Amino acid sequence: MTLSELTLLLERDYGKPTRTKRDAEGAVHFQPDLLDELIGTMLSQNTTDANSSRAFAELKKRFPTWQAALEANSSQLASAIRIGGLAKQKAPRIQRILKELKKTTGKLSLEFLSAMTTAQAMQYLQGFTGVGSKTAACVLMFGLGREVCPVDTHIHRILNRLGILSTKNADETFTSLQSLVPKGKSYSLHINLIRHGKAICKARHPLCERCSLAESCKYFAATV
Repeated sequence: MTLSELTLLLERDYGKPTRTKRDAEGAVHFQPDLLDELIGTMLSQNTTDANSSRAFAELKKRFPTWQAALEANSSQLASAIRIGGLAKQKAPRIQRILKELKKTTGKLSLEFLSAMTTAQAMQYLQGFTGVGSKTAACVLMFGLGREVCPVDTHIHRILNRLGILSTKNADETFTSLQSLVPKGKSYSLHINLIRHGKAICKARHPLCERCSLAESCKYFAATV
């Protein structure tokens, strides 16, 4: 199975996703404030979508501006995002990013990323502690509509089970995947692979008997 074929099958099963951005409640819509997107994505690490959305909403409620978040005591910031988990780790990382932006650009904004190439912006974002390829790619895909496909555990798992890729971890999958994604389909592939991973191709006890991709799946073939 090629990625083009996979994309079409997923769109048949799950539809063509509409681009959205993150609002004040944490829901994701298209073209948000890029700094909102970065910090919102950081809060989504190692937690559920529901808890990360609640953490982002509480953060914005207690600190309506990023300047207020920068000036806050780290423990206050951690308290605001506690529902999202790893708060004592995430809070100082967020404040270090805010401090660095203020120091180097004089603003609490990432809008300058729009003038960078995707590769340049990825490199810049990954220079921050706590920002890996997935987080950086999410900022660029959701925030700027760039043709880059973030890779999470669902995407890594499915592409390897299908046999489209043979990689050891999500970072390797990200690197291998980008040049293979059909033009204009990064967003659709990202969203629908995650949907498929949550609904069918689960980490434990995947529902292979209900999977429309089973006939082309190496993992399934090895189990029958």
